[in-house]
Amino acid sequence: MSGRLEAIWSKRAHRGKMDQLTDVELIVGKGVAGSVGRSTRRQVTLIEREVWERVQAELVADVDPSARRANLMLSGIALVETRGHLLRIGPALLRIGGHTTPCERMDEALPGLQEALRADWGGGAFAQILVGGMVRVGDLVQWETPV
Repeated sequence: MSGRLEAIWSKRAHRGKMDQLTDVELIVGKGVAGSVGRSTRRQVTLIEREVWERVQAELVADVDPSARRANLMLSGIALVETRGHLLRIGPALLRIGGHTTPCERMDEALPGLQEALRADWGGGAFAQILVGGMVRVGDLVQWETPV
């Protein structure tokens, strides 16, 4: 199964605005170049376009997906129950660390969004970068052999 990198965001300050980018460097052991709030565990965060669109339809809303505060939006790739799996995005290789639990900031963007994203990894996933590189909107996204 393969998919596509649909969008890229970087956070310039804690609780700050998410800047949309067309490309970004993913740095091994660190995360998204220029983005604050990186940790060794949650170096990059991922969401699924299909989940975002489903939740928006359920809530009868049209909120920009940057409100989820993830770094990368993917399409054609299901993230549910993929802990430990390897995901290739363009030249970069990521190991999925687990699901991202939606926080109260979701309800600041849209009441009910936090709860709507809770089930089945709807809040997306976080990952560690094993092989870095420049990724671009439109890059191929595909699963590699699980760890």
